[in-house]
Amino acid sequence: MFYSAVRKLLFNFDPEAVHYFAMNSLKTACNIPFAKKIIERSFEDNNPSLQKNVFGLNFKNPVGLGAGFDKNALYLRELKALGFGFVEIGTVTPKPQPGNDKPRLFRLPADKALINRMGFNNDGVHAIKKRLYEWLEEVDRLKDNSLVIGGNIGKNKVTPNKDAWKDYDICFRELFDCVNYFVVNVSSPNTPGLRELQEKDSLRKILAHLQTINYTYSKQKPLLLKIAPDLNHAQLDDIIALAFEVKLDGIVATNTTISREGLKAESSKLKASEAGGLSGKPVFEKSNEVLQYLIRNSDNKIPVIASGGIFTGEDAKVKLDAGASLVQVWTGFIYEGPSIVKNINRFLLNLD
Repeated sequence: MFYSAVRKLLFNFDPEAVHYFAMNSLKTACNIPFAKKIIERSFEDNNPSLQKNVFGLNFKNPVGLGAGFDKNALYLRELKALGFGFVEIGTVTPKPQPGNDKPRLFRLPADKALINRMGFNNDGVHAIKKRLYEWLEEVDRLKDNSLVIGGNIGKNKVTPNKDAWKDYDICFRELFDCVNYFVVNVSSPNTPGLRELQEKDSLRKILAHLQTINYTYSKQKPLLLKIAPDLNHAQLDDIIALAFEVKLDGIVATNTTISREGLKAESSKLKASEAGGLSGKPVFEKSNEVLQYLIRNSDNKIPVIASGGIFTGEDAKVKLDAGASLVQVWTGFIYEGPSIVKNINRFLLNLD
């Protein structure tokens, strides 16, 4: 109830500005030791029954935060305090880039949805790498490595598709020692031509190259692919075949959709017609269909991180029951507030 009142107030202001205001306020609170402890006690749940081992990594709980929320690895300590089992930073590109022109993030409250066309705005791989090393120093000092970090990597807008593999190469090498797993993002609708890289031959070039690099290390990092919810069955079949061919460790299903089907009449026509990816409740069923297809047609041999429209424990259970190994929230975090991880985990525990 308290967050509902706060959300009503915050929703009067620009979404992107509110994002940074809220997270910087949380950062300020976590700089005060006793306040940080209160936050941790309020939101963290370290029940051993929630732990999962997926693609060789130990997750303290199955609820993660999807890429795009903490693009620049600025809020890892704060997100850990809110109870997340894992956080995916990025999307990270080799060079810094400002992203698309503002406004580029829009709320559709009647649909519990967002439309974004951020455009991979981030500080670039070198600045983010530095922050991740600072995080690892803190982890070492506190002797607490319970938060799993994923590195979501992409290409710069100015990089032509024929050279895209070079951008993924740079990010993979630079971040290798400071993330726990990688996600190749070729499914954002907000970088021109990016989704063309989901075609089998283009994707093979990128993924096979990254796996070649991966096997030069004594211990490999799990490599995952993030896909769009707008792929047809033939394209999904290609993804599955390629996943086995290049020995992918998993798939993230799904990114935002370019569809506007099913939006309520109350949604502002202006906002609903804005270019960009739609996330939140309207994507739930669409992403479920992709998830179910992947699980069924891979014989459940490819771990899937399910994303898309998760707001409650019931939503997470639908994904897990369909065969997902883990779940990610993003838009649900905006609408449900900081208790979302705790609420999902408590629901899952009460099922036992």
